[in-house]
Amino acid sequence: MRSKWIAMGLVAGALLAGGCGGEAALGEACEEEGADGECEDGAVCGKPDDSAALQCLKTCVEQTDCLATEECNGIAGSNLKGCRPK
Repeated sequence: MRSKWIAMGLVAGALLAGGCGGEAALGEACEEEGADGECEDGAVCGKPDDSAALQCLKTCVEQTDCLATEECNGIAGSNLKGCRPK
């Protein structure tokens, strides 16, 4: 009986640990534009262009933070900026 409870505890712990890693990586889909904590550190949820679905974009303060093929622009719903394709 005791080993059954231990096994159930391990399974529950694994499920909780797997479910807590909810931060999306750069380029991955996200759900709320400008939301804090939805994307990994150094990224913000935004639209890469006017028609695209939301995804995690690299945050920036100025143009030099982005690649030459990207623009540093504001993200709706926040005071953050993200690197978007030109």
